[in-house]
Amino acid sequence: MSHEDATHGPAPLGSVDPAPLHAAVDALAASLHEYVGTAVGVRAEFGASEADEDPRVLALETRVGGLNARLFDALHEALGIHPDLTSSVWDPQDDADDADDADVSLEDVENDTFTLDYVVLTRPGGPDLDDVLGLLDRWGHEARERLVEAGYAVPEWGVGRGADDHEEDDE
Repeated sequence: MSHEDATHGPAPLGSVDPAPLHAAVDALAASLHEYVGTAVGVRAEFGASEADEDPRVLALETRVGGLNARLFDALHEALGIHPDLTSSVWDPQDDADDADDADVSLEDVENDTFTLDYVVLTRPGGPDLDDVLGLLDRWGHEARERLVEAGYAVPEWGVGRGADDHEEDDE
């Protein structure tokens, strides 16, 4: 889809049929419910590390990731928006409450944003690129936990797909 079409333009769209969007959400929700049921069952049989790598869990994570991508595409195609529906964001207050020096005001807290970008390639017959989000999300959870264990507060983080719209000028 071209970003030059009416869907991406500045004018309101008027009437949009939400049925396909709701159908995409329903399919994703059903898959998430199936994931929870499977994960609970697998975890009842195995330790956490084994459950993380269980083929049933991984297959459902792949399906959830694919359905999330389809929802993104459906919203993008119908509305021209670029929804950020895969980020995990914790309330900054949660980590601030846990800080050792609770008497420090939030205005005095130093913060910065760090990024790590990947260009990922696959060949025909190779692994599906849709699986990359699930892998990075899992590793992002692990990285967040390590940062928290090292004494940092990590109030939010996210995994996204696609080129950054804020490319630097070479001038």
